[in-house]
Amino acid sequence: MINVTKTYLPPLNEFQGYVEGIWERNQLTNNGPLVKELEEKLKEFLGVKHCLFVSNGTIAIQIALKILNVTKEVITTPFSYCATSHSIVWENCTPVFADISPIDFCIDPKKVEALITPNTQAILATHVYGNPCAVDELAQIAQKHNIKLIYDAAHCFGVQVNGTSIFNYGDISTCSFHSTKVFHTTEGGAIFTDNDDYAYLIDRYRSFGHMGDNYLTIGINGKNSEFHAAMGLCVLPKVSDIIVARKSIFEIYDRLLNWDKLIKPTVTLPTVSNYAYYPVFLKSEEILLQVREALESKNIFPRRYFYPSLSTLKFLVETSNCPISDDYSPRALALPLYYDLAHSDVELICQIINRTI
Repeated sequence: MINVTKTYLPPLNEFQGYVEGIWERNQLTNNGPLVKELEEKLKEFLGVKHCLFVSNGTIAIQIALKILNVTKEVITTPFSYCATSHSIVWENCTPVFADISPIDFCIDPKKVEALITPNTQAILATHVYGNPCAVDELAQIAQKHNIKLIYDAAHCFGVQVNGTSIFNYGDISTCSFHSTKVFHTTEGGAIFTDNDDYAYLIDRYRSFGHMGDNYLTIGINGKNSEFHAAMGLCVLPKVSDIIVARKSIFEIYDRLLNWDKLIKPTVTLPTVSNYAYYPVFLKSEEILLQVREALESKNIFPRRYFYPSLSTLKFLVETSNCPISDDYSPRALALPLYYDLAHSDVELICQIINRTI
């Protein structure tokens, strides 16, 4: 069976070594030494000022909205995983969907600016499939209108734009460390910012607002455990090799797929990629379903991702005008991509797709 992704698991004895230390110290959570060590190593690896390890990528977005005092309208993308918009609604804010670019499939800055109203308090943009948004244009819009800029960078571990970590853009960036990601801690996520005050409050917010024996502010249980940090400390040294392996698979898809009948996102900025996903867009949803059926008949399981367009979900928004997202989302298919996927299997996937389309 070939799934769309596969979790990298480090050698068991490496993880057990960390677990033995947890047993000796008998501290399983509450900002233990492994959590602190992981945060420091992530800051060094990524080149960021503040990195706060949290329980998942969704709570990271929720904390970001809360820290920035966002309570009204948030302009966001309809072409993302549901966690992006669900976080907005969960925090009792109103999502306003701006359509995407058919080039990079990220939120279109021109569509963003046209939607700004007196109630707009933030932009929440997703770096789609790990490909960067138009970060300079979005920063100019946010500054011009005095609104906050948050990035859902769930797919972006290790990605650089213009020579710096993609996490260094925006007021706050968030990331997922879910087990399907390039870097993972089984479950987990992180919040990145270069603002000292934000970082201080995020640290309080993720742990019930604690300030010693008292409480500084409201908070939530967004902290993570020593066991998850241990997994991260095992995986982090392997990330560079994992990315190299993924790149080699990327190159096979690039070379063998029939690009007369397929579309893929174009990276428009100077980017160091992490090769997180390999999405293609078919000519129609009907053809996509035929391709999926052909692959699944050989025990190969791609994923419709991102699908559906969030602008079509009536529990999120009553009306929206996102024809590009609504058109491309039903035709989006993420192909299998993971560190030890056999190159012969990638070639077989390409053959099946090319035959079917």
